[in-house]
Amino acid sequence: MSTVPCENKEATMKTYFILSAIGKDRPGIVADVSEVIYGCGGNIEDSSMSLLRNHFALLLLFSTDREEMTQRLSSDLKRLEWEKNLSVFFSPITFEEAYPQAKEQTDRYKITTSGVDHAGIVFKVCRLLADRKVNIIDMKTHRVLSAESGTPLFEMDIDVDVPHSVSEKGLREDLHHLADELRIDLVLRRM
Repeated sequence: MSTVPCENKEATMKTYFILSAIGKDRPGIVADVSEVIYGCGGNIEDSSMSLLRNHFALLLLFSTDREEMTQRLSSDLKRLEWEKNLSVFFSPITFEEAYPQAKEQTDRYKITTSGVDHAGIVFKVCRLLADRKVNIIDMKTHRVLSAESGTPLFEMDIDVDVPHSVSEKGLREDLHHLADELRIDLVLRRM
């Protein structure tokens, strides 16, 4: 894969990859995946990892300046999938994908929700945000039982980038109406 020329000469010599892996949680998943990347001459630049009940997931962006490492990486990751029972996907990406330029100025907000659990909360909140061109940066959800009644409660925290072209007041009103419809508490606050 060739990279796109840019002002940073070092970046033009690198190949970038995005990798996701998921497996039943156990000690050593990160060590196993990072060992393959390191062995192929890769350098992890950004990552996000999370434990979801009894499964562990990781998402990595890494680079290498070694030529022709894709075949070795593919072979080593297939071995890792087989030996360690992981599901791994990786793909080369361009420098522009690795370091995107902002299309529009944004402000960062946090949205928190809580209420009685029922189907559609994630979909309807995320659809409202997407329809207003609000980008989700990070999202975590939890289902817990109420200590008093045992009722299933749903909690969601979302970090979003809101374009300057979107009215904060209008977004707040739309979220308030949706919270009423869904019968949940929903709070938008600037970070």
